[in-house]
Amino acid sequence: MSKIIGIDLGTSNSAAAVIIGGKPVVIPSAEGTSLYGKSFPSIVAFTKDGQLLVGEPARRQMVTNPEGTVIAAKRKMGTDYKFKVHDKEYTPQQISALILQKIKKDAEAFLGEKIEKAVITVPAYFNDNQRQATKDAGEIAGLQVVRLIPEPTAAALAYGLDKADKDLKIMVFDLGGGTLDVTIMEMGGGVFEVKATSGDTQLGGTDMDNAIVDYIINKFKEDTGIDLSRDRMAMMRVREAAEKAKIELSSLLTTEINLPFIAYDPRNNEPKHLNMTLTRAKLEELIRPIVERCRQPMMQALADAKMKPEDIDKIILIGGPTRMPIVREFVKQIMGKEPERGVDPMEAVAIGAAIQGAIIAGDIARDIVLLDVTPLSLGVEVLGGLTEKIIERNTTIPCKRSKIFTTAADYQTAVTIHVVQGERPMAADNVSLGMFTLSGIPPAPRGVPQIEVTFDLDTNGILHVSAKDLATGKEQSITITSTNKLSKEEIERLKREAELYAEQDRRKKEEAELRNEADNLIYTADRMIKQDLKDKLSGEQIEKINKAIQALKDALAGKDTALIKSRLDELKNILGEISAQVYSRVGSGTGSSSSSSYSSSSTTGSESK
Repeated sequence: MSKIIGIDLGTSNSAAAVIIGGKPVVIPSAEGTSLYGKSFPSIVAFTKDGQLLVGEPARRQMVTNPEGTVIAAKRKMGTDYKFKVHDKEYTPQQISALILQKIKKDAEAFLGEKIEKAVITVPAYFNDNQRQATKDAGEIAGLQVVRLIPEPTAAALAYGLDKADKDLKIMVFDLGGGTLDVTIMEMGGGVFEVKATSGDTQLGGTDMDNAIVDYIINKFKEDTGIDLSRDRMAMMRVREAAEKAKIELSSLLTTEINLPFIAYDPRNNEPKHLNMTLTRAKLEELIRPIVERCRQPMMQALADAKMKPEDIDKIILIGGPTRMPIVREFVKQIMGKEPERGVDPMEAVAIGAAIQGAIIAGDIARDIVLLDVTPLSLGVEVLGGLTEKIIERNTTIPCKRSKIFTTAADYQTAVTIHVVQGERPMAADNVSLGMFTLSGIPPAPRGVPQIEVTFDLDTNGILHVSAKDLATGKEQSITITSTNKLSKEEIERLKREAELYAEQDRRKKEEAELRNEADNLIYTADRMIKQDLKDKLSGEQIEKINKAIQALKDALAGKDTALIKSRLDELKNILGEISAQVYSRVGSGTGSSSSSSYSSSSTTGSESK
């Protein structure tokens, strides 16, 4: 059975891992670890000449190509939002699929085998639409998503694999680039049971970056009168500098932000440079309101788990922002104890996903059971626009629940069932997962028909709904469809598009290798006529080689790969022929003792043709 890799698909950065010989190994990207501690920045770029860049290469050019660069696509997962790039639109699933495709490709190169299956992590507080979108992204990338696992659960698994027999109550505080999850778990006897989860899918390091960016551009405007917010390239430079400063101030008390030639003063057409000092104290002042927003989800998770801070044995911090002293101190103050320090916040989630993959594949011979919960209640809209909950939040999954409903009008022969997810009493205030109609109900006074609606929530936290008319026994199983859920046909189309990008990458690599070979041959041929065989070549031979060199150079100046190959082969043949002629003359001039040497040279020349 091929390996199942674990993927932490993050808002700002992603990571991947695999179990080899019973030990977790983080999968490196082709470019190596990025500045921000993970292998794969979650950035996708489309250059003006049609080139696709993913990860670190995309990050490096984002300042010079802001219009063609997509960041933080995860924040739009499960919505109908479209990213507009160079007159083309991309769904969040497509952008995420390109990141997953890059991870898949680099994992295959690292492991030396084809990768077809993955466990992908999602924020614990992701709703059904967001989870389904993540699964769709995996399929588009050519991966069978064998399991979606909440990020805090994965982190706890990574932390507790060697402690699975101990009885511990754990809080996982997962503050990433775009989301916050707070999960309370109990572990013992090889069982990891989630007791409660709470969070905010629109709270993370990106919000901190935004606060720093706002401070920088406002201060620059005060000092110079120039508003940088209208210049996309300048804003990308400021954002990159803000993120870098945030990271540096986790270990330093002060840092310098220097952005030369950030703008031109329209009054005198002189360049303006951005130079300022940012202290940790100022940073903490800027982001304190964002950090404070983490309090309510922490208290909610404890309340739902029926625990107090003193009941928690261990606190695990996950996500880049948890490296910041203000975040660690905030958690410590609320919980009354120091968070654990033996967990890498940037790798733990991917490692936990890899462990789950190895458990599924049978590569880890340990009895480990994960008992997860649904983060939000699931229900249907009933008369008056109210929400009737069928599965309550923090119910252990997988689970199946049913409720009996009836008609609201006399002689009604069909009912429309509107499925929603959330905690608000009014259905319109919750997330709509979809609608379907059950028809063919025998006419009867209102309140008489009995319609059983069943919600079946699988291990991935994805919902399946069925409805049954108890009078007739007529049953209809429904696959929830919503405006942002992709059909099988759409997924297949997007998979083909993703494969085209992979084919495009392969062709570009082949072209680069061909151009390198051509450059090397031009160098060799030039050296041959000017140094190595200068005294042994006739004027006619030199002219013939020079013409072939120039023809190849002309081909290299264009984009016709077939022409480059043709001109390359022509130069190879000419060099082979002339080399054979030269060595033939040398061989005949040295007597019979060299005849075998001549034969060898002749054979070599023939092969080079």
